[in-house]
Amino acid sequence: MKSSFASRPVLLMCLALLGPAIASAGQAEDDRLHAATDVLHQISEIPENAIPPELLANAYGIAVIPGVIKAGFVIGGRWGKGVIAVRQDSGWSNPSFITLAGGSIGWQIGAQSTDIILVFKTRRGVENLAASKVTLGADAAVAAGPVGRQASAATDAQMKAEIYSYSRSRGLFAGIALEGAVLQPDEEANAAAYGGNVSSWDVFDNRVFSTPPLAQKFRQALVQYAPPPTR
Repeated sequence: MKSSFASRPVLLMCLALLGPAIASAGQAEDDRLHAATDVLHQISEIPENAIPPELLANAYGIAVIPGVIKAGFVIGGRWGKGVIAVRQDSGWSNPSFITLAGGSIGWQIGAQSTDIILVFKTRRGVENLAASKVTLGADAAVAAGPVGRQASAATDAQMKAEIYSYSRSRGLFAGIALEGAVLQPDEEANAAAYGGNVSSWDVFDNRVFSTPPLAQKFRQALVQYAPPPTR
């Protein structure tokens, strides 16, 4: 049986096991934005195996973490860097940079890279993340999201979740269990991309010194694939 956790000592062991894979996952800000935008463009390619449009249209926030490394031998771990944007009255916000880390114990061997998308249904989960960090399953209820055109495929348990989690591999989206994984702001990346000492909410509210062109492209992709619901 597997059990998820986010305790610091064991998590450090997991990250040590990832070794060179973690180093290669350290993308520059522009590379991260470009990769995240590419993942969004994949959403519409296979509608029957994609995130339901209704779910995206009603999302408060969307996080994209491309190239998440999952590796381990008995003790496993995940590590990735991505971005998150929130829906404002004027449309989608600038993307703020984030990291994801987490581990699990169970019989596992090998390594793989996959893209992760998190769909935030409420403001609370984003507030926790922006303030410090959020542990999925502890600070915010998370469930593997439904796929296909109808969000009604979700179970009752899923509908109570604050966050839907997805993985994308070989062009297909599928729900993924991420209990125990930790999301937190990447303050160094935000400072490098937007200039100065800016918080996640500074980024969301456009209180920044400059905006990278690729951040605008990420926002445009969200407008295209996650427009507001039709009233």
